[in-house]
Amino acid sequence: MASQRGSVGKQHLEALSDFRFRLRSFLRFSEDAARAEGITVLQYQLMLHTQGFPGREWATVSEIAERLQAQPHGVVALVSRCEEAGLVKRKPSSTDRRQVEVHLLAAGRKKLEQLAVLHEDQVAQLAEVVSLASRGGA
Repeated sequence: MASQRGSVGKQHLEALSDFRFRLRSFLRFSEDAARAEGITVLQYQLMLHTQGFPGREWATVSEIAERLQAQPHGVVALVSRCEEAGLVKRKPSSTDRRQVEVHLLAAGRKKLEQLAVLHEDQVAQLAEVVSLASRGGA
């Protein structure tokens, strides 16, 4: 990586800085929106990831851990907090008893849908920045 130091131009660094700023702004918006709904951003992300797999309405603890880039034991504790809040429920997998499925409950779905609507404009703006950056614009 050290050999590439001299090849990075100022315009590239400006674009990278702008992208990082906009990404962090998006994350801050998401954190604030979750708190306004009375949940943590990790609870929001857990609920979101239960719906992130095509063809099903649940995710396993290990899948959620991967998406959150977290340790499975930490996700188990997060699932427990979400269960206590009435947002999700656990079910043993019918195909693999070693796996636990996390299903969204009605209260969780309501919060998730409200947050998804709030995120629409922010996601569109971030997607525009990513698109510009991939084309070499700033």
